[in-house]
Amino acid sequence: MALPPPESFTLQPEYDFVIVGSGGGSMVAAIYAKLAGLNPVILEKRDKIGGSTGFSGGVWWVPNNHVIKRHGVHDTKELGRRYLAATVDFVGKGTTEARREAFLDEAPEMIQFLEDQGMEFEYPDGWSDYYDDRDGGQPRGRSLVAMPYDLRNLGPWEEKLSRYAPFIGIPFPSLPLIKMLMVKRSFAAKKIMARLALAVAKNKILGRHIAAHGAAIQGRMLEMTLKRGIPIISGFASDQLIEEDGRIVAVSGVHEGQRKTVRSRYGLLMNVGGFARNDEMRQRYQRKPISNQWTNANPGDTGEMIEEMIRHGADTENLDMAVWVPTSLNADGSLPAGAHGKDGTPYPFMHVGEIAVPHYIWVTKRGNRFVNEANSYMELGEALYENDAVPAFAVFDDRAMRNYAYASLMPGMKPIKQWLESGFLIKADTIAELAAKAGIDPDGLAAQIERYNRYAETGVDEEFHKGERQYDRLRGDPTHKPNPCVGSIAKGPFYATRIFPGDVGTFGGVVTDEHARVLRSDGSIIEGLYATGNCTSSVMGRSYPGPGASISPAFAFGYIAAKDAVGKRHNQA
Repeated sequence: MALPPPESFTLQPEYDFVIVGSGGGSMVAAIYAKLAGLNPVILEKRDKIGGSTGFSGGVWWVPNNHVIKRHGVHDTKELGRRYLAATVDFVGKGTTEARREAFLDEAPEMIQFLEDQGMEFEYPDGWSDYYDDRDGGQPRGRSLVAMPYDLRNLGPWEEKLSRYAPFIGIPFPSLPLIKMLMVKRSFAAKKIMARLALAVAKNKILGRHIAAHGAAIQGRMLEMTLKRGIPIISGFASDQLIEEDGRIVAVSGVHEGQRKTVRSRYGLLMNVGGFARNDEMRQRYQRKPISNQWTNANPGDTGEMIEEMIRHGADTENLDMAVWVPTSLNADGSLPAGAHGKDGTPYPFMHVGEIAVPHYIWVTKRGNRFVNEANSYMELGEALYENDAVPAFAVFDDRAMRNYAYASLMPGMKPIKQWLESGFLIKADTIAELAAKAGIDPDGLAAQIERYNRYAETGVDEEFHKGERQYDRLRGDPTHKPNPCVGSIAKGPFYATRIFPGDVGTFGGVVTDEHARVLRSDGSIIEGLYATGNCTSSVMGRSYPGPGASISPAFAFGYIAAKDAVGKRHNQA
């Protein structure tokens, strides 16, 4: 079935259900609404479709879903409830029992719905929950990824898909790529690299455009949406909500150079992302230091519709939060060499793959460790602020540099010359010299490394328990004994970089209820207005229980919003 070309959709003045933004939660909502008999539309301000989900690693985290059960994983709603109770410790307006129960009920149903409509899931077995040692935790994991997808299926829409440039041309999802980083240490990692090289070559020869990660999710979601004739209008820069008699009835914006207003009969769903690219909002709402230059978020993450919802009375929560993925920067907070694309687009380094390796620690300027370095990226970002450790310092020895990946370097690659010249990468022959060059307290660092080296001998990190969880060991060195994540820092030369709180998007916003309806500060409903995704206060609060813990609520509450809108239509019939 040929997809309708982009130019075939003409903007109409009214629809049954208006969805602003084109992230994953938007398309699942549109498909549900369409199948239930509504006439939905998706309005996207950029010329790219797919939002932050298209830019992402492309993972859903869903307790009790049917796909993992096919693989023999035992999971229940009760186990999911217990795990969320053990990990989501923030008590707020976005983490109510009603919203948590709605997520636990509707997210697995949403996964079944997507599969029924054509989504193809893959289970990354072994990508554990981030706190698998807590009550209800799942060491094998509850996450799903989309099967790699050939973008040629999109025809003329392929060039309109929102994609993260560093992922282009990589046909494997994240888990095998994480494992591949042990290529100098593990035969299994060498096999993954060989498979990847073969797949890339084969795709090139056959002319296939295979995508993984968020592009695989959103490529297939886009195809599913277009096959159902759902209009997607790009270049509609929404900036105003229209209220009549206390109800939001329309959205206004600039499209094709003209001010246009689009009305909705049964509600508007805001899936407009966060404000990671808006430095004024970041400085106003978030902890310092912070910068919109440290983010890898979708370029459309500019926050104007969050401000517009606030103008109409929406309550907010956790605006100081982001999906932290720590980065390393120059001393002045600028990006180092290698952290830009070929066209000059900034892509700050994301420290996810190497943080659990041996011979590597994080310290404050006082020389003390302050966190289990193998923790989830979200918790690492929080730890940076909670310990007054912006910047912190990654300290590692020659074995870490030679055997493992770092920033843009694959294992075994020599440091970039500009890193040493600019002072981004600090190198020294002794720990005392390293401390002096970096500005770390020398006595504190020496004492810390002495303690840590004792832990390396016993395999027990007495301070932060690194390497005790399955999640830690997932990214450690399986050949390193007795602890795959803890190795002494003893072989020079020694290195250090400065660690800052980078992110992939903000993680707070307007408050919604269990039906995804936007609420005022007094708890009353702003009639006609729904929201999901990173523009909302997450059901996960200030935590990140597992890979995909932001994408899955965006999908789930988009699905829930569509259900509620369909119910309104039936009630009015």
